[in-house]
Amino acid sequence: MKRTLYIALALVAFLVLPDVAYSQISASDIARAQRRGEQVSLGGENTYGNFAEGEEGEMAGNMEDTTRTARIRKPLESYYFNDSVRALRNFMWTTDRDMNEVYVQPLDTTLTNWRIDYPYQLKGVGDMTMGGLGQSTLPFNYFERPDSPDFLFAQSYDAYTYRMDNVPFYNSKTPYLNFMYLESGQKKYREEHFEITTAHNVSPSTSFNVSYKARGTKGLYDWQKTKNHNLSAAFAHTGKRYSVQAAYIHNRIEQQENGGAVGVWAVADTTFEHPSGVPMKLAEAEAENSYRNNAFFVKQAYAIPLEPVTDYDYSLANLATVYVGHIFEYNTWSKLYTDKFAKYTNERGSIDEEGEYQATEGEYYENWYISPVMSRDSIRERVISNRVFVEAQPWDRNGAVGRLGGGVGIDMYAYSQLQLQDYISGEYGVDKKSAWYAYGAVSGKLKRIADWGANVKFYPSGYRGGDLSINAHLALTARFRGRPVILSGKFSQTRQSPSYWQENLFSNHFVWFNSFDKENETRFEVSLKVPDWALEFGFWQGLVSNKIYYDANSNVAQESSSISLTSLYARKDFRIGGLHLDHRVLLQWSANQEVIPVPMCSAFLSYYYEFWVERNKVLRLQIGVDGRYNTSYYAPAYNPALSTFYNQREYEVGNYPYLDVYITAKWKRMRIFLKYQHINNGLFGNGQYFTIAGQPQNPGMFKMGISWGFYD
Repeated sequence: MKRTLYIALALVAFLVLPDVAYSQISASDIARAQRRGEQVSLGGENTYGNFAEGEEGEMAGNMEDTTRTARIRKPLESYYFNDSVRALRNFMWTTDRDMNEVYVQPLDTTLTNWRIDYPYQLKGVGDMTMGGLGQSTLPFNYFERPDSPDFLFAQSYDAYTYRMDNVPFYNSKTPYLNFMYLESGQKKYREEHFEITTAHNVSPSTSFNVSYKARGTKGLYDWQKTKNHNLSAAFAHTGKRYSVQAAYIHNRIEQQENGGAVGVWAVADTTFEHPSGVPMKLAEAEAENSYRNNAFFVKQAYAIPLEPVTDYDYSLANLATVYVGHIFEYNTWSKLYTDKFAKYTNERGSIDEEGEYQATEGEYYENWYISPVMSRDSIRERVISNRVFVEAQPWDRNGAVGRLGGGVGIDMYAYSQLQLQDYISGEYGVDKKSAWYAYGAVSGKLKRIADWGANVKFYPSGYRGGDLSINAHLALTARFRGRPVILSGKFSQTRQSPSYWQENLFSNHFVWFNSFDKENETRFEVSLKVPDWALEFGFWQGLVSNKIYYDANSNVAQESSSISLTSLYARKDFRIGGLHLDHRVLLQWSANQEVIPVPMCSAFLSYYYEFWVERNKVLRLQIGVDGRYNTSYYAPAYNPALSTFYNQREYEVGNYPYLDVYITAKWKRMRIFLKYQHINNGLFGNGQYFTIAGQPQNPGMFKMGISWGFYD
């Protein structure tokens, strides 16, 4: 990690300092340029020629006549971005997987969520966690859990990994670089979080950026070391008529699997000199998972205007236009699981007739199909996708019917795993499949009152033949006492084939060959938001049938009956001067807790005081406490060999508050935080600081971090 830090600092110097030097244009430089008849950019908002009305003509008129014509740099002309977005100094966006759409996001440089260093805790009430940074997580809210059938083994790392739908693209008027480093704990057990992002624009519409993240822990508990490396290198050209967005993605994860504590007592009722003393089920087995992901995608679109375009039309967003596009995606994942046979000892495994605890020996896995002494299970999945779409913009891109389009695509799959006959031949068996589909979408806006849209995707034949996805949304905006009030609703209906790996698996510990029916699910979502009041309400209702899940023995199973799920979410942030009282609460009900277990209540509360330290408003501080809590229930457990969560029914965990105290500061472009995580450890609570059964969260630990942005 130190070597990475040195490389990052060198990169900062290389990327930032030359730009600062070249931006300092002297008067003599300007004079020489004017004598040559060249236009000089003085930086700021006009770096890309974003002149105010009439300014461009005035500047051109004052130039001397020469035989050499000055080249005027045009502003960002893309139909993707409106005037308010183009006015931003720097902004970021992600791209839609199927259609000609992007989702703009401003760069977050505030103190609002800066002290939340675990990415899976940023949304709603957060995720259940195995404890360490970089490890598997699962959202508390059922309706936020991953539902894609592709490579299930890596879905528990969605909070960390790059994918086509979350790769960031940047547009920056000046070179942008952000550096972040966080660490905690002693060197031997340290958690580290390192990020670096650099983005440059070659022209107003052409940019490239590289983002790299390294996160993980050396493990406070025995055999918990985790490394999580994520890289995206992206290129974008969002021109007036032609746009292309492309990226290369690399995700690499290495996680030591300790199988969890031998019993709740080892955490709740026993005090060890150090957390590494807590006995773990797979510590002696040296179980480990290693994941590799390489992906590449390119998305292109060409605009064909249906009416004359003048030099004054900087964007085609207000003209009738047809867009023709193509999307190519290559994605390959691999997983290697290894372990060796070893038993664990539970000092409180049973109670004798006299009421005394008796030690028992146990085995984590019941079956050893291939080798009785060790495992080496290798699995690979590759998907190659091609999609062609046509989109019509009848009048205005933001009109009542702004966009109407559709496309066709084909996904080609290749699944590889060592089966019994492959151990004899020494060669992998490859199962190849293909799936055809068609999709369409329509959307529009009614001024600032309504935003609506719908899309459908259907697989008529081939692998996944008969799968169907229908989605619709409507958002209505009104104003109450001058403040916007947003009422939105969403509907979805899906019919989805099971994952290949839920039906076909041959490994040392689990073997199955299943034939499941398609899952069917209907969802409704309604939300009410008043941003100026920091007020939000959410309601979800779902009905799912033929649900596929992992039972108490980690075997994949299917529940034919329908299951009803309900979620209620409320957020309200109060502010009294500099005092902030933030509340997020989630209530959930599942009609079948053995198939879909959810806690009745999950909550995140944050109370802090924010203020300026100096009169000139240079240094801003936050001092506060964060708390997380969920009610007791049969929380899912984690199976390392399957890299998935299963529905254990041995014991309930929960009813434990987990508190952090922190100080965060922002000085110009630098953010700093100091935090003591789990400050209530050993002070109060039932001692069961689990959110996933058997996997204790981190005990008390001091953290510090820094984030520094460079925009010059």
